[in-house]
Formats: sequence, structure tokens, C-alpha cells
Amino acid sequence: MPPPHAGGVTVRLGNRRVGNREQQEERGGSGMEDREPPLPRPVAPAAATTVARHVEVHRLAVAGQQPAIARDVGARVCWMWLRISRFAAVEAMATATLTLGPEASALYQRGWARTSTGRPWPALEDYQQALTMHQQAGNRAGEAATLTNIGNVYNRLGDRQRALDHYHQALPIQREVGDRAGEAVTLNNIGSVYDGLGDRQRALDHYHQALPIRREVGDRAGEAVTLNNIGSVYNRLGYRQRALDHYHQALPIRREVGDRAGEAATLNNIGHLYHGLGDQQRALDHYHQALPITREVGDRAGEAATLSNIGLVHDGLGDRQRALDHYHQALPIRREVGDRAGEAATLNNIGSVYNRLGDRQRALDHYHRALPIAREVGDRAGEATTRYNIAMAHRAGGDLDQAIRELEHVVDLDRQVDHPGLEADTALLEQLRQQRAEDSGSEPPAGP
Repeated sequence: MPPPHAGGVTVRLGNRRVGNREQQEERGGSGMEDREPPLPRPVAPAAATTVARHVEVHRLAVAGQQPAIARDVGARVCWMWLRISRFAAVEAMATATLTLGPEASALYQRGWARTSTGRPWPALEDYQQALTMHQQAGNRAGEAATLTNIGNVYNRLGDRQRALDHYHQALPIQREVGDRAGEAVTLNNIGSVYDGLGDRQRALDHYHQALPIRREVGDRAGEAVTLNNIGSVYNRLGYRQRALDHYHQALPIRREVGDRAGEAATLNNIGHLYHGLGDQQRALDHYHQALPITREVGDRAGEAATLSNIGLVHDGLGDRQRALDHYHQALPIRREVGDRAGEAATLNNIGSVYNRLGDRQRALDHYHRALPIAREVGDRAGEATTRYNIAMAHRAGGDLDQAIRELEHVVDLDRQVDHPGLEADTALLEQLRQQRAEDSGSEPPAGP
């Protein structure tokens, strides 16, 4: 079957075998993107001397209580820094600017920096203040950009519907004011939500609306984001070469524009792909390139995803203790940044390690902590993974009734997300029904 016309959080691996299923993450493949409203042109990244001079001008303006100068210079420098992932510096400069009074651009930029370093609730407070100021000033472009970024925070928190609500408020405003670059960002982010919900075709449709607009307006950084997201969808659908082609288009662009956080995301995704192909060493090589970058730029969510993925590789290589070590490094970061879907994925993976170690009860405890979170955030693929693992644990313990009940849910979820494991899962369900019928001496019920 050809790939559908052409972004994401978790996928199942090993879907044609009976055993544990782990969740691995494609990073930045949440694929969301914050939006810059039309503002003064940023300082050119290459002009290091100019940047240093502007930083000093900003410091003197703040010290001298000159808000107009501080806001203008601060906005220019912060946009440049955001593009090269200097989030801590942005937060510090924006906070200094805000000591001179509330200002939409500084609030917006600080919200972006806080989102990128895993602090969603303070970011929401900043964005909400910026949104009110833009609306009061009649700044429609700034209003749309802020609505988009509020949507991103909710998407990261797993509240998909609230994210979509904000994106769908932003999109008509961007079209109304002719903000083509902003329109592409919002289309990309709507695609990301659908990808997280398992609706791959709708995700690809939105990404393929965004991509030509990116190229039309010369948005190289945004082009890389959307290429990365399309690659993630193809990887989930099993089209590995097509996915790799898109990642390898995205990676040099991210390096060209200095997007360090995006570079780490794409390296992580290439590692994810090689893991799926069984090339564990190449997977680790890419994860170990990504990890120090996530730490360098303060991307705590990306750090947790990469740690979890490294743990998964070690688990696959049979090094259970090293796998647990990485998962237990990832889990508190997930909770710290409010990444509920990632928390569920890591709990699932810890359960899988304990199951392989023969500690079935500890495995089930972790699966049952993961399951309600996956349901809460609407991660149907993640829910199917965890239910499958619960089913296999019950099967190993001799409880066929409970195993069958869980597999019935798995097959239903597989259908909802068009999962490639549907046929194998349906066959396994029928096998267990047959086994139960033979054990009880009755005929198995028909159908899944």
C-alpha cells in the first residue's frame, strides 16, 4: 500500500511479537512550534559584537529606568536568542524588562522561554497577560500569535481539545491579517494535535498545507519543523526510508539556522528510527548526540524523552539495570515539566522491565499507574500499548479472562488509530479465546 498523502509523542515497537511493548518518543515531534508575532527585526545572530553592545544598552536602560529603550532593544535581542535556543538568557532579559512595568512582548518572550524549559504554568500566566494586552491594543497579529502559543502549552499538558480551541481561534485571525508565516505555524500545530490523537491522515493533511507556505515565505526554521513532523508520521506508519529522507532534509536546516533544540529533536528522531530497524548502536549514537544539546539549551522535556529512549535501547540489549537507571532519571523530569503523556510512557516502560525481570506484580503496578494517564490525555496509541502489556502479564499469570478483556480494548483502539498491529492483535485475541474455550470445553465466541 502506498503511503498516504502527506509529526508526535509515542509509538509502539515490536508490534508483531508477543511480549512487552515499550513506548519510545520522537522528540520535537510533538512537533509544536511557538509563534513570533510581527515585531521589530531581531539582531542578526552572526553579529556577536552587536549583540553584546545591545545587551549592554539594555542593562543601562533598565538601570536608568528607560522603558522605551529597554523594551525595544530587549525584544530584538530576545528574538535572536529564542531562535538559537538561549532560553535562560531570554527569561533573564525579559524579566529585567518587566521590572519597568508590564509589556506584551517581554511577557510573550518570557512565556516562550518558560515553555521551552518545562514550566508550563508560569508560561500560561505570561501568555494570558500578553493576550489581554494585545486584545486591548487591537493588535490582531499579536493576539493570534499568543493564542497559538497558549495552544502549544495545553498540547504539551495533554489537553488536546483546549489546544485545538486556541489554534482554531488563531487561524482565521492570521488569514484575516495576511500573516502567512503564522498561518503555517498554526496549521503545523493543528497537525501535531491530530498526530498525538493518532489521526495520522489529518496530521499529514495539515503538515502538507503548512510546508509550501513555509517555503513561500522563506521560513527555513519552520520548514525544518514541518519536515521533521512529516518524517515522524511516516516513521509511525512504517515507511522508514521516507521518514529518514525527511529527517535528513530537516537536520542540516536546523544546524544552518542555529536551532539547537530542534537539532536535538531531529537527532532523537533519527535514533528512534534506527531503534525501530534494530540498529541499536546507531540509535544510541544519535541519542548521545542529542542528550548534551537538550541539557545545554535547558530543554527538560527533551532531556527526559532522550533519557527514556536510551533506557529503551539498553532494555532491548538486555541491560535491565541500566534501562531502569535511565527511566528513573526521566520520570521525575516528566512530572516536573507536566508532561503527562511522557510520564505514562515512562511508567509503562518501567513496568516492562520489571515484567522481564519476573516481577509481575511490580510490572502491573506501573502499568496501572500509566493507564489512567494515557486515557486522561487522549493518547489512544499509548493506552493500547499499556493495555497490551497488562494483557500479557495476566496471560503469563494464567488469567485468560482478564487478558482477553484487555486485548478486546487493544483491538478496538488499534482500529481507532489505524495501528499496523491490528491484524496481529486480532489474531492473538482469537488465539486466547480458542485457548480458553479448549480449557473450558466450549466453543469460542465469534468475532473480536
